[in-house]
Amino acid sequence: MKDADKIKKTEDIKDHFEEISERYDKVILKNIPFYDEFLDTMVSVIPFETDKKLNAIDLGCGTGNLTKRIKQNYPYAKIICIDISPNMLEVAKFKLKEYQDIKYFVKDFYDLKFENQYDVVLSSFSLHHLITDEDKINFYQKIYNSLNEGSIFFNLDVVLGSNEHIQNYYMEAWKKYLRKDYSKTEVQTILKQYYYEDSPAKLTDQLKWLENIGFKSVDVIRKYFNFAIYGGIK
Repeated sequence: MKDADKIKKTEDIKDHFEEISERYDKVILKNIPFYDEFLDTMVSVIPFETDKKLNAIDLGCGTGNLTKRIKQNYPYAKIICIDISPNMLEVAKFKLKEYQDIKYFVKDFYDLKFENQYDVVLSSFSLHHLITDEDKINFYQKIYNSLNEGSIFFNLDVVLGSNEHIQNYYMEAWKKYLRKDYSKTEVQTILKQYYYEDSPAKLTDQLKWLENIGFKSVDVIRKYFNFAIYGGIK
């Protein structure tokens, strides 16, 4: 995809999240099965004592749901929150106003430079907006380079099945979940937006990419059809 096309799609994604920022927390619960449980698992997999002064980064922090859980479990953590949407960050700032040592930056992943070394790098439902496989591999490499030895990266994201049959099975399961809260027309709108905005990759491929980059103990921590937590240790 040409750079101009990437810029256009990224701007469209930003505009979408700017528009839904105030109602995002309600929307995500209706769109993602076991959303809260997935976030709880993300934090529980952090392999450090709770009194450690973690240096952490939340990539695509949205309204701050993951960062809030990190601070609840690691009160001394210093966290960098990154998101492409200023409106989402404003919601996060309000939600997290009682917590200290959190910094917020409006950044596009394509322009992001990791300027520090981190103990924990986490992301939830964001990295699928990197458009090509090459974009994702390059970004995973940047994450790896930003980690201290023994530190972790885990990603909660939408993924593709390893073949067409499995992917179709995933999508039917997701549609069934969406129909609990949405009309047929609304489900079609959600899926149309998904096919335009999101660029997920096969989970099996991504595990190989992480291993090839140098991550150790690469694993899938939790999975439900086309949603999964995966990552590893430097």
